[in-house]
Amino acid sequence: MTQNTQTDADFLFKEETDKIIGAFYKVYRSLGYGFLERVYQNALFFELHKQGLDCRAQYPINVYYEGSLVGEYVADIIVNGHIILELKAVNELCSEHESQLLNYLKATKMEVGLLLNFGFRPQVKRKIFRNENK
Repeated sequence: MTQNTQTDADFLFKEETDKIIGAFYKVYRSLGYGFLERVYQNALFFELHKQGLDCRAQYPINVYYEGSLVGEYVADIIVNGHIILELKAVNELCSEHESQLLNYLKATKMEVGLLLNFGFRPQVKRKIFRNENK
């Protein structure tokens, strides 16, 4: 008998994230490596819409500190209003990329993010940030 070590958070929006990851690999297989991030964003946006997901590209999000607006960032793609997609087209993901996505999750009410790299080899990182303020 094996023990299940996954938590409920591991399954948060699992069906949607599985669909997104499938679309990511489909785009990667078709386009391969070497395009600018914007090309991959446009192709992924198109593919996600084809699959019936509600997407917003280049979506502005305000960042607040102690109730005051301190900045704004632009999410590459927001899916169904609750999943942030951060796209990269770099050789390898690094800890700064993961930190960037976690900060986006901390700054919003969204709890799930996917870091998708259209690099030399495709990479996917799924991040969850939950807190009592969300």
